[in-house]
Amino acid sequence: MKIGCAKEIKNNEFRVGLTPDNVKAYVAHGHDVFIETGAGVGSGFSDKEYAEAGAKIIDSASEVWKLSDMMVKVKEPLEPEYKFFHEGLILYTYLHLANDQAQTDALLSGKVSGVAYETIQEDGRYLPLLAPMSQIAGRLSIQEGAKYLEKKFGGEGVLLAGVPGTPKANVVVLGGGTVGANACKIAIGMGANVTVFDVNLKRLEYLDEIFGARLQTMVSTDANIERAVKDADLVIGSALIPGALTPKLFKKKYLAEMKTGSVFVDVAIDQGGCGESSHMTTHDDPTYILDGVVHYCVGNMPGAVPRTSTIALTNATLRYGLQIADIGLEEACRKNSAIYRGVNTYKGKLTFKGVAEAFNYEYTELNTML
Repeated sequence: MKIGCAKEIKNNEFRVGLTPDNVKAYVAHGHDVFIETGAGVGSGFSDKEYAEAGAKIIDSASEVWKLSDMMVKVKEPLEPEYKFFHEGLILYTYLHLANDQAQTDALLSGKVSGVAYETIQEDGRYLPLLAPMSQIAGRLSIQEGAKYLEKKFGGEGVLLAGVPGTPKANVVVLGGGTVGANACKIAIGMGANVTVFDVNLKRLEYLDEIFGARLQTMVSTDANIERAVKDADLVIGSALIPGALTPKLFKKKYLAEMKTGSVFVDVAIDQGGCGESSHMTTHDDPTYILDGVVHYCVGNMPGAVPRTSTIALTNATLRYGLQIADIGLEEACRKNSAIYRGVNTYKGKLTFKGVAEAFNYEYTELNTML
């Protein structure tokens, strides 16, 4: 199979879909790999390293797309890339279609097989390709939230840990999954008072066992969240429903009750965000202030630490990508239920129910087409 990797064009996105070590693996399996010039520079990988690994370095993105049977990316393709879609292309990347109707339409009309990292799901509801970026985003959410609490950035001027004789900051985490657990870990490590909300009592029990008395666990209800955010200095939105729009746990009405200069970090913004007041921002212009509350809603948070993020992501994506390349997408779906669950579009049909429901589109069960 011909494997392509083009340079990411999303604002301040420095990650890359393949590392030189990944290239070596694909080449060892008998595949051809095409890398756009400079694709890995932002993550610290030179064209020379890719060439030495066996890749062919291509000057233009359009040529890489044209040559590829499977395009391996990090972020969803943007509108300027839609013209590169061609029938039969396998697009292997984060797609987040439930929050992107234009991209969904482009994939369907182009008859592209869209395999979404975020919906590849192993048995037990484990999301192996979302997990590493969720770990990074969860940890970054506290790092960024602490920064934007500084007065210079519009925050109330509070240090998360406080110092002897001053109160610690109150951190509220909405969602106790991978993002939330990692946010809790860093916030507790920095010395803040931390409360986490989730609807799953077993998950709260697990977090209580891990963090003990350092963490307050609460059942996620509107009333409970509203009480907690009134006193919060930093709120982290980390709820997720795989492949579907995120529930709006953080209500707009809460803003008027919150402290002026408090911060809301919406990690779930790629899937529509869990805040009613959220809209996507970029690393160039990451925040806005609404009713006195600083909102940080950057859609590609892990892109801020591309070296760590690229290595963590590609460690997870390689084995599924190799399976698709080795035996083809159809056979990979038959043999691996995780890959089957990752297919969002196929031959012009929408094959992921959460996306179909988001846009009220027709849903087609993938196994009827294989």
